[in-house]
Amino acid sequence: MTRIRFNDPRPRFRTLPAAITAAALLALTACGGGEAENPSSPGNTTLSLSIQGAPSSLDPAQLYDGQAAFIWSSLYDTLLYTDNKGALKPNAAKSWKYSADGLALTLNLRAGMKFSSGAPVDSAAVKATLERTMSTPGPQQPHLTTVKSIETPDDGTVVIHFKRRDGSFLTNLTMGAGVIADPATVARKSTQLDPVGSGPYVLDKATVNGSTYVLKRRDDYWNAKAYPFRTLTLKVMVDPTAQFNALQAGQLAAGSSAPEYSARLKAAGFKMTLIKANATANLILADRAGSVLKPLADTRVRQAINMAFDRKKIADQLLKGVALPSVQVFNPQGPAYDAALDRTYTHDTAAAKKLLAEAGYPNGFSVTMPSFVFTKIMEPTVSQALGDIGIKATWTPVPPQNNLSAVASKKYPMFLFVDGVNTPSREAANNFSPAGVLNPFHSTDPELTKLMEQAEAELDPVKAAALYKKVNEFVVENAWDAPVSFLGNNWTTKKGVDYLGDGSNQFSTVRLFGVSS
Repeated sequence: MTRIRFNDPRPRFRTLPAAITAAALLALTACGGGEAENPSSPGNTTLSLSIQGAPSSLDPAQLYDGQAAFIWSSLYDTLLYTDNKGALKPNAAKSWKYSADGLALTLNLRAGMKFSSGAPVDSAAVKATLERTMSTPGPQQPHLTTVKSIETPDDGTVVIHFKRRDGSFLTNLTMGAGVIADPATVARKSTQLDPVGSGPYVLDKATVNGSTYVLKRRDDYWNAKAYPFRTLTLKVMVDPTAQFNALQAGQLAAGSSAPEYSARLKAAGFKMTLIKANATANLILADRAGSVLKPLADTRVRQAINMAFDRKKIADQLLKGVALPSVQVFNPQGPAYDAALDRTYTHDTAAAKKLLAEAGYPNGFSVTMPSFVFTKIMEPTVSQALGDIGIKATWTPVPPQNNLSAVASKKYPMFLFVDGVNTPSREAANNFSPAGVLNPFHSTDPELTKLMEQAEAELDPVKAAALYKKVNEFVVENAWDAPVSFLGNNWTTKKGVDYLGDGSNQFSTVRLFGVSS
């Protein structure tokens, strides 16, 4: 399909508070020696960090990979981990190897690891945790569906057999699906609030669940040099003004800062690290078969919607520069992103209206969309842009507890959503797989299905990246969605604390922070 490029008249919209960056975060990746990536030695320093969401449970089968992972990834070891540059590294598993046919994965565990209870971490614990997650409904269960069986030839070896090749499996082992729990205690109710893990930290009795989490570093942890902070204090703070006040008062050593506070914090000696792509604000054109809203079945209509937005102006003015305009959902720091695709749709109201007329909708049409807490402040802008090309949007409020059920209901053919950037396999699965949570109408296309199957089965990361780029090209040029912008985050740290990430790895782990002189 030919890419469409048009002129760039200016849209009209209202100014948006910078708190959208915090809201975005609420809507919620080769073998070697496993050396610590933080050069600091273990010390007695404390890291006080604000996060925007508490874990609903610390049970391994119920872990979410959003900001709550700052807590649980400190309590549990994962079999592998992703470093701050996005590279896959050994962790509890010191090495791994696939069979020639890609249907078996052998993991060699690190010797001498212990749970916080003192019990040894062995292959039986890994097998028990994986099998429990596989059989327990929860957010991690879908990431283990390709596993056929698990063998433990000895205490230090785990062999995982697959139903089919799974190119995303190693990445899944760096997140919630790859944690190791103590099989003797994991089924206890206490695990939901205070689990026995093999990670570098344990919860302190000063913890107030849902509000403040205090973690103490284990002196006997095998890789303590990777964790220079003896104490972690993680405070759940959603309001950007409260975060600013806490940073300024010295109650926090690190956290997010809204743009309107950045100059004052910088003048006070804080360091700013801007990550321009932390999440994606995406107008999802879900009913691509037109079963509820007939116009969406026409590619020209979906392309017209993409041309309704002046993404650069939205990013620069509405989001105050803490954003990155894009028509893609794939992380710009990841291998599936293609900068050339962002030239596919240039804002052009007249051309969009012409496409709508060619599709048989010269007077536009009306649509009802769900209004979520985290999209509310962007809704006037979306309504204005759609209205300028003749599409009248009406918003229906949805309580926060009903967010996902509203998406899954098939009541809304289009909806604005905010989702964290991730790895290519997760981004593709969530958005474009027939079973994806952000593909509620189960849209399919033979060409896309073939590309997805090839990418999912590819174990070579270079070849997989090339295939996910083709997936990206297909969904952009066929206008499966209308992404508005990547939403950023301004990580703010006091003197002596560094933010070490560059956006390549968006998984929430304390390894993103280090000690400086």
